[in-house]
Amino acid sequence: MKYQVEIEETTSKVIEVEAESAFEAKEMVDRKYRNSEIVLGGDDYVDYKVRIL
Repeated sequence: MKYQVEIEETTSKVIEVEAESAFEAKEMVDRKYRNSEIVLGGDDYVDYKVRIL
């Protein structure tokens, strides 16, 4: 039998930014992440899950 097994890794990083509001701060960090200005790597590893699909 063949099984599909998913491995999901969780990474996390706290970014401090100056902004006029919490919404603006979130948008700023989201934009930087999408533009690859913020990259999470091995040092940001938190946890993993393995599950059968």
